[in-house]
Amino acid sequence: MKQRVALFGGTFDPIHVGHTTVAEHALCSLEAQTLVYIPTRRSPHKQVFPVAAGRHRKAMIELAVAGKEDFEVSDCELRRRDPSYTLDTIRQFDRKYNSKAELFWLVGADVVRDLDRWYRVEELMDRCTICVMFRAGYPRPDFSGLLAGLGTERVEQLARAVIETPLVDISSSEIRARLAQGQDVSGLVSPQVWEYIRKNNLYMLENGPVRGGF
Repeated sequence: MKQRVALFGGTFDPIHVGHTTVAEHALCSLEAQTLVYIPTRRSPHKQVFPVAAGRHRKAMIELAVAGKEDFEVSDCELRRRDPSYTLDTIRQFDRKYNSKAELFWLVGADVVRDLDRWYRVEELMDRCTICVMFRAGYPRPDFSGLLAGLGTERVEQLARAVIETPLVDISSSEIRARLAQGQDVSGLVSPQVWEYIRKNNLYMLENGPVRGGF
């Protein structure tokens, strides 16, 4: 049986308890041996860079998952020049595991409407299983809008790989807004991440945003 590896990409700006909760749930749901967080430099679908520099976002993820043997962090997308595509990352991990691992790419339900416009999405879906996560209490993702672009077989493939996660109503943008107003976010991020944010004055309005780079 192949090793199962879940890959969780995102800006994680900053990583919060919602990210770690859904990651743990997905790991168990997929019966995967490893989950790898992959902070991005910038999504090809977005024109703006994350607020915190890549080195800070990577450091915060490492703090958030410290001591959890099933969790890893990769800076492969931070080191790659733009544009960086999900397919590039999947190819890299396929080489890392000598094509002997079953790869899963975790995404949120908000990306569904754009999925058929992803770079070489057909090859991507042949190389890994895209797992769309949605929060309990919300409707299941509707893939019908992708039929014209992806076809019935691939849409059915997506529907089979849906993962329902616990409801954790937190967003990184909300955390950044609270920090900019000088509010406490200790219940929204791990204690180690909260300490790192304060130590490095991240997201604090009076210090200005820390943008781009690695």
